[in-house]
Amino acid sequence: MTEELVILVNEKDEQIGLMPKMEAHEKAVLHRAFSVFVFNKNGELMLQQRAATKYHSPLLWTNTCCSHQRNGETNIQAGKRRLMEEMGFECDLKEVTSFIYKAPFDNGLTEHELDHIMIGYYNDNPVINKEEVENFKWMRVEDVKKDMEVNPSNYTAWFKIIFENFYHHIRE
Repeated sequence: MTEELVILVNEKDEQIGLMPKMEAHEKAVLHRAFSVFVFNKNGELMLQQRAATKYHSPLLWTNTCCSHQRNGETNIQAGKRRLMEEMGFECDLKEVTSFIYKAPFDNGLTEHELDHIMIGYYNDNPVINKEEVENFKWMRVEDVKKDMEVNPSNYTAWFKIIFENFYHHIRE
């Protein structure tokens, strides 16, 4: 199996090349990514707990799904693909904003991403892919925000950044 390539971008989100995912994380090179937030009719956000086997941020809670776009794939296409791969469902998605962040990890890797935030709506429980996702839960956004203040080490770096800076884009 060939290693997944990420799309290298400049700060204007213009594609400037491709690089193997691990190499991009080792070199902290800016690349395109996305974060999906799915809500239900009760205004609750579906959170996922990352699988224990993830190469960074294992067992931490985060948004419904996230990953990297493939070359030639739109943000929405990528979000729908990854929702199906990780959570076992598809829904309509809408892009609401994007931002750049850089987060080093204890294992020597660094996420340096231009992250596109998308929201969608779904009212059933997912059928999670246990290779990607340990668990899931539905929570009100206000309760996530409160828990994050008390237990910040339970959440991924990008999820905390999104909540701190883009809360108004994701709250119901």
